[in-house]
Amino acid sequence: MRSSPRVAHRSTNDQDDAVPDGPSAGWAGPDGEGGGRPSGRRRRGRRRTRRLRNLRRLVKAGVAVAVALAFLVLGDRFALLFAERETEDQLQKSLHLEAAPQVEIDGFPFLTQVLDKRIGTAHVTVPDLAADRVSLARVRATAHDVRLDGELPSHLKGGTVHSLDGDALLSFEDLDRELGASQVRFSKLGPGAIKAEGQVPIGGQRLGLHAEARIGRSGDRGVSTDISRMRLDIGDVAVFRPGRDGGLRLTPKAARAVAEQRDKVRAMLAVPVIAERAGIDRSQIREAMRSESALERLTGTPGFVGRLMRVNLFDVVADRPDLPAKLGVDPELVGALRGLTEPQLADQLDLSFELPRTPGDIRIRRITVERDGIRVRLGGGALPFGDTSKARAAGGH
Repeated sequence: MRSSPRVAHRSTNDQDDAVPDGPSAGWAGPDGEGGGRPSGRRRRGRRRTRRLRNLRRLVKAGVAVAVALAFLVLGDRFALLFAERETEDQLQKSLHLEAAPQVEIDGFPFLTQVLDKRIGTAHVTVPDLAADRVSLARVRATAHDVRLDGELPSHLKGGTVHSLDGDALLSFEDLDRELGASQVRFSKLGPGAIKAEGQVPIGGQRLGLHAEARIGRSGDRGVSTDISRMRLDIGDVAVFRPGRDGGLRLTPKAARAVAEQRDKVRAMLAVPVIAERAGIDRSQIREAMRSESALERLTGTPGFVGRLMRVNLFDVVADRPDLPAKLGVDPELVGALRGLTEPQLADQLDLSFELPRTPGDIRIRRITVERDGIRVRLGGGALPFGDTSKARAAGGH
Protein backbone atom coordinates (compact mmCIF):
# COMPACT_ATOMS: atom_id res chain seq x y z
CA MET A 1 0.00 0.00 0.00
CA ARG A 2 2.83 2.46 0.73
CA SER A 3 4.94 1.58 -2.31
CA SER A 4 2.35 2.66 -4.84
CA PRO A 5 2.17 6.29 -3.86
CA ARG A 6 5.95 6.50 -4.05
CA VAL A 7 5.94 5.02 -7.50
CA ALA A 8 3.20 7.38 -8.54
CA HIS A 9 5.08 10.24 -7.04
CA ARG A 10 8.19 9.34 -9.01
CA SER A 11 6.18 9.05 -12.16
CA THR A 12 4.74 12.44 -11.59
CA ASN A 13 8.15 13.94 -11.05
CA ASP A 14 9.52 12.15 -14.09
CA GLN A 15 6.69 13.55 -16.16
CA ASP A 16 7.33 16.97 -14.74
CA ASP A 17 11.01 16.66 -15.66
CA ALA A 18 10.30 15.26 -19.13
CA VAL A 19 7.57 17.74 -20.04
CA PRO A 20 8.28 21.07 -18.44
CA ASP A 21 5.67 23.76 -18.36
CA GLY A 22 5.99 27.15 -19.92
CA PRO A 23 6.59 28.67 -23.33
CA SER A 24 10.13 27.26 -23.51
CA ALA A 25 8.80 23.71 -23.73
CA GLY A 26 8.02 24.12 -27.42
CA TRP A 27 4.55 22.62 -27.16
CA ALA A 28 1.41 24.26 -28.35
CA GLY A 29 -0.65 26.04 -25.69
CA PRO A 30 -4.37 26.28 -25.41
CA ASP A 31 -4.50 29.05 -28.00
CA GLY A 32 -2.54 26.97 -30.52
CA GLU A 33 0.68 29.04 -30.26
CA GLY A 34 3.60 26.91 -29.20
CA GLY A 35 6.87 27.99 -27.66
CA GLY A 36 9.01 26.50 -30.56
CA ARG A 37 7.95 29.04 -33.21
CA PRO A 38 9.17 32.21 -31.44
CA SER A 39 12.47 30.44 -30.84
CA GLY A 40 12.89 29.71 -34.64
CA ARG A 41 12.03 33.29 -35.57
CA ARG A 42 14.67 34.58 -33.23
CA ARG A 43 17.27 32.30 -34.81
CA ARG A 44 16.31 33.43 -38.31
CA GLY A 45 16.36 37.07 -37.17
CA ARG A 46 19.83 36.65 -35.78
CA ARG A 47 21.02 35.16 -39.09
CA ARG A 48 19.48 38.05 -41.04
CA THR A 49 21.14 40.55 -38.73
CA ARG A 50 24.53 38.92 -39.26
CA ARG A 51 24.04 38.98 -43.05
CA LEU A 52 23.08 42.67 -42.99
CA ARG A 53 26.12 43.48 -40.91
CA ASN A 54 28.36 41.60 -43.34
CA LEU A 55 26.71 43.30 -46.31
CA ARG A 56 27.24 46.73 -44.73
CA ARG A 57 30.88 45.91 -44.17
CA LEU A 58 31.23 44.83 -47.83
CA VAL A 59 29.51 47.99 -49.07
CA LYS A 60 31.79 50.16 -46.95
CA ALA A 61 34.83 48.30 -48.20
CA GLY A 62 33.63 48.64 -51.83
CA VAL A 63 33.02 52.37 -51.41
CA ALA A 64 36.46 52.81 -49.91
CA VAL A 65 38.07 50.93 -52.79
CA ALA A 66 36.06 52.92 -55.36
CA VAL A 67 37.06 56.22 -53.74
CA ALA A 68 40.69 55.15 -53.66
CA LEU A 69 40.57 54.13 -57.33
CA ALA A 70 38.86 57.41 -58.24
CA PHE A 71 41.61 59.37 -56.53
CA LEU A 72 44.23 57.28 -58.32
CA VAL A 73 42.55 57.85 -61.70
CA LEU A 74 42.16 61.58 -61.02
CA GLY A 75 45.78 61.81 -59.99
CA ASP A 76 46.85 59.95 -63.11
CA ARG A 77 44.76 62.22 -65.33
CA PHE A 78 46.04 65.37 -63.64
CA ALA A 79 49.59 64.16 -64.11
CA LEU A 80 48.78 63.45 -67.77
CA LEU A 81 47.33 66.92 -68.35
CA PHE A 82 50.32 68.51 -66.64
CA ALA A 83 52.75 66.53 -68.80
CA GLU A 84 50.83 67.41 -71.98
CA ARG A 85 50.95 71.13 -71.18
CA GLU A 86 54.64 70.96 -70.32
CA THR A 87 55.37 69.11 -73.56
CA GLU A 88 53.42 71.71 -75.56
CA ASP A 89 55.51 74.50 -74.04
CA GLN A 90 58.76 72.66 -74.70
CA LEU A 91 57.82 71.94 -78.34
CA GLN A 92 56.76 75.53 -78.97
CA LYS A 93 60.10 76.80 -77.71
CA SER A 94 62.23 74.19 -79.47
CA LEU A 95 60.49 74.49 -82.85
CA HIS A 96 60.03 78.30 -82.60
CA LEU A 97 56.29 78.07 -83.18
CA GLU A 98 54.03 81.11 -83.06
CA ALA A 99 51.12 79.09 -81.68
CA ALA A 100 51.35 76.37 -79.05
CA PRO A 101 50.83 72.86 -80.43
CA GLN A 102 48.27 70.42 -79.07
CA VAL A 103 49.66 67.26 -77.47
CA GLU A 104 47.66 64.14 -76.57
CA ILE A 105 49.45 61.27 -74.85
CA ASP A 106 48.09 57.73 -75.20
CA GLY A 107 48.19 54.99 -72.59
CA PHE A 108 46.74 54.27 -69.15
CA PRO A 109 47.92 54.45 -66.51
CA PHE A 110 50.13 57.39 -67.36
CA LEU A 111 52.12 57.45 -64.12
CA THR A 112 53.73 54.11 -64.92
CA GLN A 113 55.03 55.65 -68.15
CA VAL A 114 56.31 58.64 -66.19
CA LEU A 115 58.19 56.42 -63.78
CA ASP A 116 59.70 54.62 -66.76
CA LYS A 117 60.45 58.00 -68.42
CA ARG A 118 59.13 56.59 -71.68
CA ILE A 119 55.88 57.34 -73.53
CA GLY A 120 54.67 54.86 -76.10
CA THR A 121 52.60 57.11 -78.36
CA ALA A 122 51.72 60.79 -78.45
CA HIS A 123 49.77 62.84 -81.00
CA VAL A 124 50.86 66.38 -81.88
CA THR A 125 48.90 68.99 -83.87
CA VAL A 126 50.50 72.28 -84.94
CA PRO A 127 48.11 74.93 -86.35
CA ASP A 128 49.17 77.57 -88.91
CA LEU A 129 52.83 76.72 -89.42
CA ALA A 130 54.61 79.33 -91.57
CA ALA A 131 56.54 77.87 -94.52
CA ASP A 132 58.13 80.52 -96.76
CA ARG A 133 55.40 82.37 -98.68
CA VAL A 134 52.59 80.12 -97.53
CA SER A 135 51.16 78.79 -94.29
CA LEU A 136 50.48 75.15 -93.57
CA ALA A 137 46.93 75.02 -92.27
CA ARG A 138 47.63 72.04 -90.05
CA VAL A 139 50.52 69.74 -89.25
CA ARG A 140 49.62 66.47 -87.54
CA ALA A 141 52.14 63.93 -86.30
CA THR A 142 52.22 60.78 -84.21
CA ALA A 143 55.33 60.33 -82.09
CA HIS A 144 56.43 56.84 -81.09
CA ASP A 145 58.77 55.87 -78.27
CA VAL A 146 59.28 59.26 -76.59
CA ARG A 147 62.10 59.31 -74.00
CA LEU A 148 61.65 61.94 -71.27
CA ASP A 149 64.25 63.86 -69.27
CA GLY A 150 63.81 65.58 -65.90
CA GLU A 151 62.45 65.02 -62.40
CA LEU A 152 59.10 63.56 -63.33
CA PRO A 153 56.27 64.21 -63.07
CA SER A 154 56.87 67.60 -61.45
CA HIS A 155 59.59 68.92 -63.78
CA LEU A 156 59.89 67.96 -67.44
CA LYS A 157 63.14 69.20 -68.96
CA GLY A 158 62.67 67.76 -72.44
CA GLY A 159 62.95 64.53 -74.32
CA THR A 160 63.59 62.79 -77.63
CA VAL A 161 61.12 61.39 -80.15
CA HIS A 162 62.52 58.13 -81.50
CA SER A 163 60.27 57.97 -84.57
CA LEU A 164 57.56 60.17 -86.07
CA ASP A 165 55.04 60.02 -88.90
CA GLY A 166 52.42 62.54 -89.92
CA ASP A 167 51.19 64.93 -92.58
CA ALA A 168 50.96 68.64 -93.34
CA LEU A 169 48.13 70.30 -95.27
CA LEU A 170 48.56 73.31 -97.53
CA SER A 171 44.92 74.19 -98.03
CA PHE A 172 43.57 75.75 -101.21
CA GLU A 173 41.69 78.24 -99.05
CA ASP A 174 44.98 79.53 -97.65
CA LEU A 175 46.53 79.61 -101.13
CA ASP A 176 43.61 81.67 -102.39
CA ARG A 177 44.11 84.16 -99.59
CA GLU A 178 47.91 84.35 -99.51
CA LEU A 179 48.87 84.07 -103.19
CA GLY A 180 45.74 85.01 -105.08
CA ALA A 181 44.69 87.93 -102.89
CA SER A 182 41.10 86.65 -103.20
CA GLN A 183 41.29 87.02 -107.02
CA VAL A 184 42.73 83.62 -107.98
CA ARG A 185 41.27 80.27 -106.98
CA PHE A 186 43.29 77.06 -106.73
CA SER A 187 41.74 73.61 -107.07
CA LYS A 188 42.63 70.00 -107.74
CA LEU A 189 43.34 69.05 -111.35
CA GLY A 190 44.72 65.55 -110.80
CA PRO A 191 46.66 63.39 -108.32
CA GLY A 192 49.76 65.55 -108.74
CA ALA A 193 48.48 68.74 -110.34
CA ILE A 194 46.43 71.81 -109.53
CA LYS A 195 44.81 74.54 -111.61
CA ALA A 196 44.56 78.26 -110.98
CA GLU A 197 41.75 80.42 -112.31
CA GLY A 198 40.84 84.00 -111.61
CA GLN A 199 41.85 87.55 -112.50
CA VAL A 200 45.08 89.55 -112.33
CA PRO A 201 45.61 93.29 -112.85
CA ILE A 202 47.74 94.04 -115.93
CA GLY A 203 48.11 97.44 -117.59
CA GLY A 204 45.22 98.94 -115.68
CA GLN A 205 42.85 96.15 -116.66
CA ARG A 206 41.77 92.89 -115.05
CA LEU A 207 42.58 89.92 -117.25
CA GLY A 208 41.29 86.40 -116.87
CA LEU A 209 44.01 84.02 -115.67
CA HIS A 210 44.27 80.28 -116.35
CA ALA A 211 47.23 78.09 -115.42
CA GLU A 212 48.24 74.57 -114.43
CA ALA A 213 50.97 73.42 -112.06
CA ARG A 214 52.59 70.07 -111.36
CA ILE A 215 53.44 69.46 -107.71
CA GLY A 216 56.63 67.62 -106.81
CA ARG A 217 59.22 67.11 -104.12
CA SER A 218 62.34 69.24 -103.94
CA GLY A 219 64.90 67.40 -101.87
CA ASP A 220 63.90 66.00 -98.48
CA ARG A 221 62.23 69.12 -97.14
CA GLY A 222 60.84 71.11 -100.06
CA VAL A 223 57.80 71.19 -102.36
CA SER A 224 58.22 72.47 -105.93
CA THR A 225 55.73 73.68 -108.54
CA ASP A 226 56.17 73.48 -112.30
CA ILE A 227 53.73 75.99 -113.77
CA SER A 228 52.60 75.56 -117.36
CA ARG A 229 49.74 76.31 -119.76
CA MET A 230 49.50 79.91 -118.57
CA ARG A 231 47.23 82.26 -120.45
CA LEU A 232 45.59 85.65 -119.95
CA ASP A 233 42.23 86.32 -121.56
CA ILE A 234 41.56 89.85 -122.85
CA GLY A 235 37.81 89.53 -122.83
CA ASP A 236 36.75 87.47 -125.83
CA VAL A 237 39.06 89.39 -128.20
CA ALA A 238 42.58 88.06 -127.65
CA VAL A 239 44.63 85.60 -125.61
CA PHE A 240 48.12 86.22 -124.25
CA ARG A 241 50.44 83.28 -123.60
CA PRO A 242 53.85 84.05 -122.08
CA GLY A 243 57.04 82.32 -123.11
CA ARG A 244 59.10 81.83 -126.22
CA ASP A 245 56.29 80.19 -128.19
CA GLY A 246 53.62 82.46 -126.78
CA GLY A 247 52.33 85.83 -127.89
CA LEU A 248 49.12 87.78 -128.34
CA ARG A 249 46.60 86.21 -130.70
CA LEU A 250 42.96 86.59 -131.63
CA THR A 251 40.35 84.29 -130.14
CA PRO A 252 38.23 82.16 -132.51
CA LYS A 253 35.28 84.48 -131.96
CA ALA A 254 37.31 87.61 -132.74
CA ALA A 255 38.95 85.99 -135.78
CA ARG A 256 35.55 85.09 -137.24
CA ALA A 257 34.31 88.64 -136.62
CA VAL A 258 37.36 90.06 -138.41
CA ALA A 259 36.83 87.73 -141.37
CA GLU A 260 33.30 89.09 -141.77
CA GLN A 261 34.33 92.77 -141.78
CA ARG A 262 35.97 94.03 -144.96
CA ASP A 263 37.82 96.98 -143.47
CA LYS A 264 39.41 94.93 -140.70
CA VAL A 265 40.45 92.15 -143.07
CA ARG A 266 42.07 94.59 -145.48
CA ALA A 267 43.83 96.33 -142.55
CA MET A 268 45.38 93.03 -141.51
CA LEU A 269 46.23 91.83 -145.00
CA ALA A 270 48.00 95.11 -145.67
CA VAL A 271 50.69 94.17 -143.16
CA PRO A 272 53.33 92.02 -144.88
CA VAL A 273 54.18 90.05 -141.76
CA ILE A 274 50.59 88.86 -141.49
CA ALA A 275 50.77 87.19 -144.86
CA GLU A 276 53.97 85.49 -143.77
CA ARG A 277 52.62 84.33 -140.38
CA ALA A 278 49.21 83.29 -141.79
CA GLY A 279 50.72 81.47 -144.73
CA ILE A 280 48.67 83.34 -147.35
CA ASP A 281 50.09 83.69 -150.83
CA ARG A 282 50.98 87.32 -151.64
CA SER A 283 49.26 87.09 -155.02
CA GLN A 284 46.01 86.15 -153.28
CA ILE A 285 46.39 89.12 -150.95
CA ARG A 286 47.00 91.57 -153.85
CA GLU A 287 43.97 90.23 -155.69
CA ALA A 288 41.82 90.38 -152.53
CA MET A 289 42.86 93.98 -151.93
CA ARG A 290 41.62 94.96 -155.43
CA SER A 291 38.48 92.84 -155.78
CA GLU A 292 35.55 92.31 -153.42
CA SER A 293 34.80 88.92 -154.92
CA ALA A 294 38.43 87.82 -154.52
CA LEU A 295 38.37 89.03 -150.91
CA GLU A 296 35.18 87.09 -150.28
CA ARG A 297 36.67 83.96 -151.81
CA LEU A 298 39.78 84.32 -149.64
CA THR A 299 37.92 84.89 -146.37
CA GLY A 300 35.50 82.08 -147.17
CA THR A 301 38.15 79.44 -147.75
CA PRO A 302 38.35 76.71 -145.10
CA GLY A 303 41.01 77.46 -142.54
CA PHE A 304 41.12 81.23 -143.08
CA VAL A 305 39.94 81.96 -139.51
CA GLY A 306 42.57 79.58 -138.19
CA ARG A 307 45.23 81.41 -140.19
CA LEU A 308 44.21 84.70 -138.63
CA MET A 309 44.49 83.13 -135.19
CA ARG A 310 48.11 82.16 -135.88
CA VAL A 311 49.13 85.81 -136.26
CA ASN A 312 51.03 87.20 -133.29
CA LEU A 313 49.74 90.74 -132.81
CA PHE A 314 53.06 91.73 -131.25
CA ASP A 315 54.60 91.32 -134.71
CA VAL A 316 52.00 93.65 -136.21
CA VAL A 317 52.42 96.56 -133.83
CA ALA A 318 55.75 97.66 -135.31
CA ASP A 319 54.22 98.17 -138.79
CA ARG A 320 50.68 99.10 -137.77
CA PRO A 321 50.54 100.56 -134.23
CA ASP A 322 46.88 101.39 -134.77
CA LEU A 323 45.85 97.85 -135.71
CA PRO A 324 45.34 96.43 -132.16
CA ALA A 325 42.93 99.26 -131.40
CA LYS A 326 40.95 98.47 -134.55
CA LEU A 327 40.74 94.87 -133.40
CA GLY A 328 39.49 95.89 -129.96
CA VAL A 329 42.74 95.60 -127.96
CA ASP A 330 44.01 98.57 -125.90
CA PRO A 331 47.49 99.60 -127.24
CA GLU A 332 48.69 100.37 -123.69
CA LEU A 333 47.72 96.86 -122.63
CA VAL A 334 49.67 95.46 -125.58
CA GLY A 335 52.75 97.33 -124.35
CA ALA A 336 52.30 96.00 -120.79
CA LEU A 337 51.91 92.44 -122.02
CA ARG A 338 55.02 92.65 -124.20
CA GLY A 339 57.06 93.44 -121.08
CA LEU A 340 55.50 90.61 -119.04
CA THR A 341 57.77 87.58 -118.94
CA GLU A 342 56.83 84.03 -118.14
CA PRO A 343 58.84 83.95 -114.86
CA GLN A 344 57.13 87.14 -113.68
CA LEU A 345 53.69 85.68 -114.23
CA ALA A 346 54.68 82.30 -112.82
CA ASP A 347 56.05 83.94 -109.69
CA GLN A 348 52.57 85.19 -108.82
CA LEU A 349 51.38 81.58 -108.79
CA ASP A 350 54.45 79.91 -107.33
CA LEU A 351 53.59 78.00 -104.18
CA SER A 352 56.91 76.23 -103.68
CA PHE A 353 57.96 76.05 -100.05
CA GLU A 354 60.34 74.32 -97.69
CA LEU A 355 59.53 72.90 -94.29
CA PRO A 356 60.93 74.93 -91.40
CA ARG A 357 64.26 73.72 -90.06
CA THR A 358 63.85 71.57 -86.95
CA PRO A 359 66.16 69.49 -84.81
CA GLY A 360 66.28 65.83 -85.71
CA ASP A 361 65.64 64.15 -89.04
CA ILE A 362 62.19 65.07 -90.41
CA ARG A 363 61.68 64.49 -94.14
CA ILE A 364 58.99 64.62 -96.79
CA ARG A 365 57.97 61.11 -97.83
CA ARG A 366 55.20 61.75 -100.33
CA ILE A 367 53.11 64.59 -101.80
CA THR A 368 49.53 64.26 -103.04
CA VAL A 369 46.90 66.71 -104.27
CA GLU A 370 43.54 66.25 -102.57
CA ARG A 371 40.20 68.00 -102.77
CA ASP A 372 40.97 70.48 -100.00
CA GLY A 373 44.65 71.10 -100.71
CA ILE A 374 48.16 69.73 -101.05
CA ARG A 375 49.00 67.06 -98.48
CA VAL A 376 52.60 66.35 -97.53
CA ARG A 377 53.40 63.05 -95.80
CA LEU A 378 56.16 63.34 -93.21
CA GLY A 379 58.43 60.84 -91.50
CA GLY A 380 61.62 60.67 -89.51
CA GLY A 381 62.85 60.59 -85.95
CA ALA A 382 65.61 61.51 -83.50
CA LEU A 383 63.69 64.71 -82.74
CA PRO A 384 64.81 66.30 -79.47
CA PHE A 385 62.81 68.98 -77.66
CA GLY A 386 63.30 71.16 -74.60
CA ASP A 387 66.68 71.17 -72.86
CA THR A 388 67.56 67.99 -74.73
CA SER A 389 67.37 69.93 -78.01
CA LYS A 390 69.64 72.64 -76.65
CA ALA A 391 72.17 70.09 -75.45
CA ARG A 392 72.29 68.47 -78.89
CA ALA A 393 72.69 71.81 -80.60
CA ALA A 394 75.57 72.69 -78.27
CA GLY A 395 77.17 69.33 -78.93
CA GLY A 396 76.88 69.74 -82.69
CA HIS A 397 74.40 66.90 -83.26
